[in-house]
Amino acid sequence: MAYLTYRGLLPGSFAGPLAKVWVLALVGYGLWQNRHLKSLYLVFLGLLLNTLVILVNGGHMPVSPEALVRVGLADWVELLKGQGDAVHALLTEKTRLPFLGDVIPLARMRKVISPGDVLILLGILGVVVEGSLRAAGGIRGPKRAALLRLLLLLALVLVLLRWG
Repeated sequence: MAYLTYRGLLPGSFAGPLAKVWVLALVGYGLWQNRHLKSLYLVFLGLLLNTLVILVNGGHMPVSPEALVRVGLADWVELLKGQGDAVHALLTEKTRLPFLGDVIPLARMRKVISPGDVLILLGILGVVVEGSLRAAGGIRGPKRAALLRLLLLLALVLVLLRWG
């Protein structure tokens, strides 16, 4: 699609949304095929939140200009003002559901992420833990579920302490 858009055979206004739909369909299929991994429900919820905020904002993920400046990416504010990014848009007073956009600054990583991204990351962490527990085969039943909840809670606390 990128090549077709580059050659002018496919308009960017059509290729961008089409690419997003394909990515969501493929990720959704992967989540469905692995639904036995309960931690993937966090990934699904994060994906759902990101999709929602993108849909209600015309196909673009809103990004906080203050967060961009805070992480040292002030030049991106000007780029997004000129709408130089096909995926993101600058968060304004007209943005719908602004709290679901990219509003969480990660200064050390020079990134700005969304609450949906946090859920996706926690879900991936949970999948790793869950897969490790399955591979070990030692902990089962209620103890396993309690351990998973504890690990996810600890991860959330660490994330909040680090980003807060």
